[in-house]
Amino acid sequence: MSDPACELEKLRAELAATKAELAQARAVVSTSEAMIAGLKLEIALLRREHYGRSAERTARLIDQLELQLEELVTAAAEDRIRVEKTTKVAAFERRKPVRKPFPEHLPRERVVVPAPTSCSCCGSDRIAKLGEDITETLEVVPRQWKVIQTVREKFTCRACEKISQAPAPFHPIPRGWAGPSLLAMIVFEKFGQHQPLNRQAERYAREGVDLSLSTLADQIGAVAELLKPLHDLIEAHVLAASRLHADDTTVPLLARGGTKTARLWTYVRDDRPFGGTAPPAVVFRFSRDRAGEHPAEHLTGWKGILQADAYAGYNQLYRGDRKPGPVLPALCWSHARRKFFELADVEGNIRKGKDAKEISPIAFEAVRRIDAIFEIERELSGQDPASRLAARQERSAPLVEDLERWLRTERALLSKHAKVAKAIDYLLSPDHWPGFTRFLSDGRVCLSNNCAERALRGVALGRKSWLFAGSERGGQRAAFMYSLIGTARLNGVDPQAWLADAIARISDLPVSRLPELLPWTWCNPSHLRIAA
Repeated sequence: MSDPACELEKLRAELAATKAELAQARAVVSTSEAMIAGLKLEIALLRREHYGRSAERTARLIDQLELQLEELVTAAAEDRIRVEKTTKVAAFERRKPVRKPFPEHLPRERVVVPAPTSCSCCGSDRIAKLGEDITETLEVVPRQWKVIQTVREKFTCRACEKISQAPAPFHPIPRGWAGPSLLAMIVFEKFGQHQPLNRQAERYAREGVDLSLSTLADQIGAVAELLKPLHDLIEAHVLAASRLHADDTTVPLLARGGTKTARLWTYVRDDRPFGGTAPPAVVFRFSRDRAGEHPAEHLTGWKGILQADAYAGYNQLYRGDRKPGPVLPALCWSHARRKFFELADVEGNIRKGKDAKEISPIAFEAVRRIDAIFEIERELSGQDPASRLAARQERSAPLVEDLERWLRTERALLSKHAKVAKAIDYLLSPDHWPGFTRFLSDGRVCLSNNCAERALRGVALGRKSWLFAGSERGGQRAAFMYSLIGTARLNGVDPQAWLADAIARISDLPVSRLPELLPWTWCNPSHLRIAA
């Protein structure tokens, strides 16, 4: 007869072994899931690198994959640690990007660890140097302020008793006290990094330099007046284009009793999608409201193709009796797609607590068809207008015709109150459809207005920092500075370095040489040294 105690001990051992096997299997499964999620994220990132950042679906997919990867890696680590005491499980190794070497132009500070004087093993002092290993650590030195004292010695003539002295040093601003680099930093921090002057003043005070808010504001106004000739040249360059991107965004404007909603408009010239050689540039404008008279005023005397959304305020530009001629609208397919995408976003609706059954199959199919048109456009980016037009007539036109035919058929079966019906009406409206199909008759037209939306992205981010424009003139000054900084960024130029050089040189240059300071012709000597 078996001993009950032995049987019980045997059952406990079997239970412990089963739990260990279960924990090990769970750790292996969670490790595999984390590895799969990591590979999916890597594929999504590579696709974004190849096709660009504009697609909502890609951005949402990457956000979802990153969150999923975080949860799975955490779970895998917990399972692995739980089972490590009893058995070994292969660790999850996510492929990490190879760190790039630190830039060569950075100064190197060599810190030599004292060499041993004897062998760490046997204690012998008969040791010889075999080589060395170098570990590089990136470090930052806190910003240093300095005061430049320019000494001008006086001399007197013993013959005529006249006094001779070198002229006073030049300041970019009359009776100024700040150097060009400091002025550029103040301007770029406020309009490029969205740091209000009060926060800048607090940070400077912590660094030992007490500059009041009013003092900094004086410098902003003076710099705006100093750089006005450059802004005028950029504006003239933008309005010389035959095709422009336009968009607007809200800007809170401080008013009596609170704030009111003002507008910041952007007009972007970017000929690169159709192989144009003209440098890209952007101009911003400010207005107290969104009335249609503002874009009509901003584009007075200009005619061409305007890529924008279907905002009715642009209709004054499209009138046939407009002087010097009507503007031709080219509407944005990204706006039209977005209306369908919001109705076809399964994950977004579930996240909002809606039932997945609420997803519109018509919207889902519309997104799929529009994506096929965008896929063709990605291949045509950078080609000349004739090649783009020929490819569109051959490949895109049949897809657009099928899309229109299918949407009209589906719309006839829908109630006018259906959400997807509104999205279809926006696209197929008699006032809108010619603008949406203009890209099929002109190779210069882009399929979307994402260029203008990217220009406004910084403004949307900055609203959280500076909260509101203090006055209408302050809004106009912000639009002025956004034009300079945005144009520098479009041309791949460091805005702060360019501003510092332009502030230092603009007063010494004749009007005929001012184009030398435009971002697309400007060249920073330090950049040349770094490249060399």
